[in-house]
Amino acid sequence: MKILFISDTHGEHQKLNNLPQADILIHSGDISKRGKDYEVEDFIKWLSSLDFRYKIFIAGNHDFYFEDKTISKIQEMLPQNVFYLCNAGITIEGINIWGSPITPTFFNWAFNRDRGSNIAKYWDKIPQNTDILITHGPPSGILDQTISGSNAGCEDLLKKIELVKPKYHLFGHIHEAYGVYETTYTIFINGSILDEGYRISNQPISFNI
Repeated sequence: MKILFISDTHGEHQKLNNLPQADILIHSGDISKRGKDYEVEDFIKWLSSLDFRYKIFIAGNHDFYFEDKTISKIQEMLPQNVFYLCNAGITIEGINIWGSPITPTFFNWAFNRDRGSNIAKYWDKIPQNTDILITHGPPSGILDQTISGSNAGCEDLLKKIELVKPKYHLFGHIHEAYGVYETTYTIFINGSILDEGYRISNQPISFNI
């Protein structure tokens, strides 16, 4: 099964022409600039038109639109082969996928939760049999370094990943930390398409599972 992964398009999705072929397209959030209705509607229309067998996305901290919407309400807006995950999972052709938009509190963005027990309760929901974990933000110390040199990732998320050991962990959020990092058990991918200046600078990343 071939996966194509993108993240942090911030309303620039229409400029992503000639995406490589794959079985599943995954987007790990920040589909919009400020989560306005028209931004989300345009993204859903674009995503629905793409020729992939399955398409999966989560929200990010810019995507305020989704904060007060249930999964079922969003799913009603989507074609049968497009799936929205929010602290929930799906199994596609035997691959267990879990997605969460939660990120550590930073000012007053969408889906922010305070570090510690408040955010850890969301990571506790990640099933032990997860093959692909999709979160908007990175774990602590892995592809999470900001342009100022600080590490913005979540410590509690890292602890959970070390227990679950998913084959892949896909995320974005920290644009300048785009790339791939491999450990013994998990391949971590920051798929941010935009750079820290919100310019399209990075390529979609594909892999086989």
